[in-house]
Amino acid sequence: MNTYPKELLYSTTHEWVRIENDQTITVGITDHAQNLLGDLVFVELPNLNKAIEMGEEIAVVESVKTAADVYSPVRGSVIGVNETLQNMPGNVNADPYGEGWLFKLKIIDKNELKKLLDAQKYQKLVESHT
Repeated sequence: MNTYPKELLYSTTHEWVRIENDQTITVGITDHAQNLLGDLVFVELPNLNKAIEMGEEIAVVESVKTAADVYSPVRGSVIGVNETLQNMPGNVNADPYGEGWLFKLKIIDKNELKKLLDAQKYQKLVESHT
């Protein structure tokens, strides 16, 4: 059984969110998501300064088995991407909450973060689908 970091927030589409400050968040995919995908071989990251809507496809992760879309958990603009994933996509598998982060957003409305799940609710979501 996975335990999910309690300081993070989670989407129902298996992205995690770390609040960096009032306007910035870091986003990645959860350990559960990377386990389902298997070994990642490619990560397509968003362009810097791209404006994005909540729930919009923002990145793609590809494994030997499949490809999966990554969705933006809130509205914002891309202010950073994890460029090391271009050469080392396996960082997402090895350390999904650390070296495997995907992108950073400057958020438009921090109230949208209230729509995300805490670790306990995300755990229940995952358990209900297994």
